[in-house]
Amino acid sequence: MKGLFNNVFDGKTILVTGHTGFKGSWLSIWLKELGANVVGYALEPYTQNDNFVVAEVDRRIESVIGDIRDYDKLKRTFNRYKPEIVFHLAAQSLVRPSYEQPKLTYDTNVGGTVNLLECCRLTSSVKIIINVTSDKCYDNKEWIWAYRENDPLGGRDPYSSSKGCSEIITSAYRDSFFNGKEGQKHHKCLSSVRAGNVIGGGDWREDRLVPDCIKALKKNEPICIRSPQSVRPWQHVLEPLSGYMLLVSRMYEDGEKFSGAWNFGPYHTSVIAVEDVVKRLIHHWGSGQYKDLSQELSHEPHEAQHLMLDISKAVSLLNWQPALSLDEAIEYTVNWYQAPSVNYDYCVSQIRDYIAKVKQ
Repeated sequence: MKGLFNNVFDGKTILVTGHTGFKGSWLSIWLKELGANVVGYALEPYTQNDNFVVAEVDRRIESVIGDIRDYDKLKRTFNRYKPEIVFHLAAQSLVRPSYEQPKLTYDTNVGGTVNLLECCRLTSSVKIIINVTSDKCYDNKEWIWAYRENDPLGGRDPYSSSKGCSEIITSAYRDSFFNGKEGQKHHKCLSSVRAGNVIGGGDWREDRLVPDCIKALKKNEPICIRSPQSVRPWQHVLEPLSGYMLLVSRMYEDGEKFSGAWNFGPYHTSVIAVEDVVKRLIHHWGSGQYKDLSQELSHEPHEAQHLMLDISKAVSLLNWQPALSLDEAIEYTVNWYQAPSVNYDYCVSQIRDYIAKVKQ
């Protein structure tokens, strides 16, 4: 894989917070295959079936188990490993639990962002920082138009608002400490990235559509869906990760030009309702059924019903675009969960196959 992204990652020390999580584990594997010295900082994996565990990612990278809220431990990690590039993915990443634990959500997603950016500010080795937030950071008007990077931030629920806050903090740090016009002084540049609803192998978190589907299908039980008509931008995990890494390669060339906020979502054909995703997943799985619980759960906490990202900026300025259709994304996902055994090499094979599709 060396040669991709202008070899920016080859031989460099990269810190990935949240490396034990779903997206973080796939990013860590890809970076390792690109020749990077990967250091991870995160909580313990959620389950023993997570991608991080079954792929034995901790045998390939430096893995530090720690809480993003623990500033002192995080700073010691920066001091010890002296990363040059930082991907910040550590977060409380679910809407419904944010209603149950709002303080934990804000402490992690807001306070954790401050801790991370402070460590970057005070660590001379750091040159490029990517803060991974969420498509839910926008002030959702429930309209049919896709959100652009300069649309207002907001969030009605604690999770969404915490991600909006993380974006505001990122912008403030960029303007105050990592201003592109003063790059020769601090030699740092900072961007935030917002992806769609990401699917793929190795995600077992509660209250996420695909993991809930897989658990039911493996037990031959009906899939229970709460909001069948909710519309989301669905994409395979490798799609936004490719965008994040491409962005870093451009920031490495011109930090002032490419620092800022970026959307990495699917084309509009992959922006469909939950019920349609479930039907397609059942088709690719080969069996299964579902039931609609929306009438029984009429008093559920509020979640946005319609969300879509405008990716024109990434397409125009980075020459990035999605490579997989939604059915291909679901097929990749189902293949991972149905594989007789999954290991590091299996994950690498999916990454290589994805790269081949990008090159097509």
